Amino acid sequence: MNTAFRPVVALLALLLSGAAGADSLKAPQLSAAEQAAQANVQLGVGYLRQNNLGVAQQVLERALAQNPKDPAVHTSLGLLYERLALPLQADKHYARAVKLAPRDPSVLNNYAVFLCRNGEAPRGERLFLQAAANPLYRTPEVALTNAAVCARSNSRVPAAEQYLRKALNLRATFPDALYQMSEISLEQGKALAARAFVQRLLAVGPATPEALWLGVRVERVAGDQAAVTDYLRRLEREFPQFEPARVERSAQPATATPTPAG
Repeated sequence: MNTAFRPVVALLALLLSGAAGADSLKAPQLSAAEQAAQANVQLGVGYLRQNNLGVAQQVLERALAQNPKDPAVHTSLGLLYERLALPLQADKHYARAVKLAPRDPSVLNNYAVFLCRNGEAPRGERLFLQAAANPLYRTPEVALTNAAVCARSNSRVPAAEQYLRKALNLRATFPDALYQMSEISLEQGKALAARAFVQRLLAVGPATPEALWLGVRVERVAGDQAAVTDYLRRLEREFPQFEPARVERSAQPATATPTPAG
């Protein structure tokens, strides 16, 4: 298998999460220029959220001039250049951020996401695991699950399972890890195990269309048509615009109208 890598937490969320490691905890009092750079990073990320890449570039380059040693500046620029389809520049800034803050989980996660998306899954996995190993990181299950998704994208399913089990040992209700484990079980033909993970997933919080569609796929393999129908009805009721379910409904044969006898 060689699926596209999609992180469980978006880059912008990681950048703004404040999930810093030991490097940032001992940061000295900031100068005026350093404070201005931080403000411009926040502003630039806001423009990135709006997909206003031209203005984001201006603001983030201003931040770089104000404080070229701020890892958040380089991480933001890495994300910007990735959006601009300039991977060499993106790699340069992500790598610089890691060099400046080698123990900051947010910085490590962002570079790992980039690597996994750009054909360097082994390096990405290592950075995710490095982030997860930081005792000051508040959500190591996120990095472990991202490592698993990265490993799956590189056809390393046994490694992915190992990472996911570690993530679930840390947080048994982490939805993304449960989802990934269900998909892996389904791919291995273990329908009952896949069903158990889906049930756990749906028990931990509000249902998502992706989780319900996974339930459809699992129950088809398990051969429980009644459960398939139940999941499809929930999708139609709760998420009528969800595309796979819409395609599914459109493929159903229409009920024939009886022709009057003549």
